[in-house]
Amino acid sequence: MNAVAVFDTAIDRAAAGIPAAFTARHASGGVHRFDPAAWCRDAIAGDGALIAACTGHTLDVGCGPGRLTSALIDAGRPALGIDLSASAVLLARRRGAPALQRDVFGPVPGTGRWHHLLLADGNIGIGGDPHRLLRRCRQLLATDGHLHAELAPAGTPAWSGTATVQNPDGVDRTLRWACVPLDDLPTLADATAMRVLATWTESNRWFATLTPR
Repeated sequence: MNAVAVFDTAIDRAAAGIPAAFTARHASGGVHRFDPAAWCRDAIAGDGALIAACTGHTLDVGCGPGRLTSALIDAGRPALGIDLSASAVLLARRRGAPALQRDVFGPVPGTGRWHHLLLADGNIGIGGDPHRLLRRCRQLLATDGHLHAELAPAGTPAWSGTATVQNPDGVDRTLRWACVPLDDLPTLADATAMRVLATWTESNRWFATLTPR
């Protein structure tokens, strides 16, 4: 089962009200817990600051069921969600969020013109290579654009690459993912021609805003 199928299965279960949380475990001992049921809610505590930060055209990378994309639309801000999961895109559209089934590393509408990008819910881990992902985000952004990312708490061990996932069905799969703690971000930003503008915490979540340099 590839990464798309892992998320399709989890999101379908969550949308049906079936427990769908799962954990990715890296060989280093690092873990990341995914909670698809939370993605299906209308809001999660801490979302407000992310929404407020997006004052122009926004691309929600790994939008899932469209929680943040739909919140931006409801706030009168132009937004588009992209996700590899067909199940996620279908749910996003059902809640009124513009969404496309796209790989962030493939062709994306508006490349080089987005005012804001979102990497929420730990999506800085997408693809298992944060350097590659941030370089791609830089390509997608306008020269004065802003990337708003959710990170792991400072002091959390960083990891990247292939992790093992035990799905709710008890079968082990693999998933390329990464964990980036807040205190590792300046080095990562510098290596990808980005710079950190601000960091903040809200409701036990950790965020940062970056811009191309």
